[in-house]
Amino acid sequence: MPARQATTKMQEIKLAHSPDSDDAFMFYALATNRVKVPGLRFTHVLSDIETLNQAADRETYDVTAISFSAYAYLREKYVLLDCGASFGEGYGPIVVANHPMTRKQLTGSRIGIPGLRTSAYLTLRLYEPTFEPVPIAFDQIIDAVRAGTVDAGLLIHEGQLQFPEMGLHRVVDLGQWWLETTKLPLPLGGNAVRRALGQETGELISRAIRESVAYALEHREEALNYAMQFARDMDTDLADKFVGMYVNSLTLSYGERGRLAVQELLNRGFDAGLLPGPAQAEFLSEAAQ
Repeated sequence: MPARQATTKMQEIKLAHSPDSDDAFMFYALATNRVKVPGLRFTHVLSDIETLNQAADRETYDVTAISFSAYAYLREKYVLLDCGASFGEGYGPIVVANHPMTRKQLTGSRIGIPGLRTSAYLTLRLYEPTFEPVPIAFDQIIDAVRAGTVDAGLLIHEGQLQFPEMGLHRVVDLGQWWLETTKLPLPLGGNAVRRALGQETGELISRAIRESVAYALEHREEALNYAMQFARDMDTDLADKFVGMYVNSLTLSYGERGRLAVQELLNRGFDAGLLPGPAQAEFLSEAAQ
């Protein structure tokens, strides 16, 4: 009888992230049970980042990938984890067009964007405040640009590497602009956990994600092979390059520089009247110290 009482009841954790090769690489060990957490069972839900930003308003998922810009709207419901993020170190979302364009020509133009709460959109607004945003599913923006439906398009995910073969022209790499402007990496998407789960469960989840990232980095070929099923129209070399861009030491831990970058993005968004706030970034590991 005592043994039965000691049995740990499994708690299901709904973990949502993007259906992309970098996220698949990052969560490989959790998805395939290479990393296990006693008492927790993870159910993976895949959806595009803007859909996840909106779902977080309703606290649909226990742990979710969100855009850092969306955190300004969600900070009372979610706390940021200090691992599992995507930063662009001198690279990031790219504005492309059918023909060469100058920064001045972006003013007043129609630009396809992957969502109004994405960090990519916020960064573009900081770069060029005056344009008409046209929300389009992220994987349809290249087609919209080529068809002339929009004057330019804001590319995230694999599109950042694929646009040259589509005959498109780069207008600006926002990650490069951000680095030149702030001397910091551009914070794009992070993972957040519902505050309602409590500190202890949040710490277990954070540790599990960190271990999953570490496992993938230590078993790169194995994790990359798994991630290839999510690599839209990319060969292994290109997928490996893309994964390397967004799963690295900053993904394991933001560190002081990464945290400064997140706060800088939130501060600039608030100062420009683009985000509610002021939003102080809160990280679960800080609360645990």
